[in-house]
Amino acid sequence: MDNIKISVDKDFIVGKIDKHLFGSFVEHMGRVVYSGIYEKDHPTADENGFRGDVANLAKEMGITCVRYPGGNFVSNYNWMDGIGPVEKRPCKRDLAWKSIETNEVGIDEFMKWAKKYEIEPILAVNLGTKGLEEAVALVEYCNADAGSYYSDLRAVYGHKEPYGIKTWCLGNEMDGEWQIGHKTAKEYGRLAHETGKAMKLMDSSIKLVVCGSSMSRNATFGEWEREVLSQTYDEADYISLHQYYGGQEKGTACFLAQSLDLERYIDLVCGIADLEKKKRKSKKTLNISFDEWGVWSTPDYEVQKWVDGHPWQIAPPLGEQIYSMEDALLFASMMMALVKNCNRVKVGCQSLLTNISACIMTKKGGGTWVQPIYYPFKMIANHARGVALDSRYCGERYDTEDFEGVPLVDSLIVWNDDEKELVCYLVNRSETGQKVLIDAHGFKLGTVTESIMLTSDDIKTINKDNHEAICPQKVENCSLEESTANVSLNPYAFHMIRIKLQ
Repeated sequence: MDNIKISVDKDFIVGKIDKHLFGSFVEHMGRVVYSGIYEKDHPTADENGFRGDVANLAKEMGITCVRYPGGNFVSNYNWMDGIGPVEKRPCKRDLAWKSIETNEVGIDEFMKWAKKYEIEPILAVNLGTKGLEEAVALVEYCNADAGSYYSDLRAVYGHKEPYGIKTWCLGNEMDGEWQIGHKTAKEYGRLAHETGKAMKLMDSSIKLVVCGSSMSRNATFGEWEREVLSQTYDEADYISLHQYYGGQEKGTACFLAQSLDLERYIDLVCGIADLEKKKRKSKKTLNISFDEWGVWSTPDYEVQKWVDGHPWQIAPPLGEQIYSMEDALLFASMMMALVKNCNRVKVGCQSLLTNISACIMTKKGGGTWVQPIYYPFKMIANHARGVALDSRYCGERYDTEDFEGVPLVDSLIVWNDDEKELVCYLVNRSETGQKVLIDAHGFKLGTVTESIMLTSDDIKTINKDNHEAICPQKVENCSLEESTANVSLNPYAFHMIRIKLQ
């Protein structure tokens, strides 16, 4: 078999990689918050009740920002339930997940966590059961100097200085029939326009994210974006996209090809946004916030069945999916797709941080362990800094019932000029090993400083019982010659190779 060839050129740059691409998502759902990031009686809990073991893993993972507090949860949430003395806060029934919300953690607690662990907050407002007035009040509470009602209320509760939250999401998945307060595109566009306009009157420095589609297969996809942007283009800085992929039952080849749908999804939405820009003769380019993404291997009906069968619990163990090596490969390709489109995708939030579709798993009162998907995120977030290079693939491809011409090897090449290194990320979608030639035109390759592989003899291997079953291994699989690198890839594997430039 001929070598697969991946070509890049020093002069052909996609764009600068924004640090906000390496974000995560925390929702008041199941055990994401309570016994996830927060457990006041845990041995590692800090002075604010947040688990130190979880925070350390998030820091090692490379998390830069976190979207909060939802998710479906936010569409029935009154943010004022989560402020003030904890003992006086109301317990409420959360309709999204049929759980009891104690409101022990609210905006002030979340901001303590974010500040201490150097994580930038992204806040979502309720445009389901609430609207303009509550959203503007929340911006005042968080961002205004003392001297008015809500900013003074923040000071009374012990936080004199404004939080200065910069990025705000105007609702969540408002295109979805499942969303509490679901609206048509026309209804949502009008509300988001007026709410966003008022929020920017309160604080002109903030950036706003309007809701795009919650998945690429929605019947309203495309038309939703067209209508919403026709009403909100002037206020919006980003349009959000969400996407989860499952479908392992179709076979590994089809499952791993789904990252191509993600790239197509991004292209289509960019085209719709650019059409609106053209119509308005605007100088502003609207970018994408991909603020929910991941592999969702548990069927939705199973999650809903669990919710309906065990309603009104506090922090129930809902939808705690266990990921395999196979899942980690698709997860890696999805994250690589976001970085490969960094010229337009500026924010990314992996969903979720703990316990539900999560990288980090916790035991209440006990320890933590990480799923196989943790490692691709960590390797990309910590080393994909600088610019993404435009790459060209020459080699074997395959077809599935949903996709044609799927590259056998997925790739992302990053140039970090500050560190004088080229970082190569490769996913082998094949059950056989592959030889890859990377032709880095315009670069003079020096030495391989690190070569790490994530793989397993069985792609269904998980980390639940043996927490080290899937973990990175150092390998010697790359030889260099002038501007080329020859790489030997294991079957069904994710590789990261860091090359020092001369």
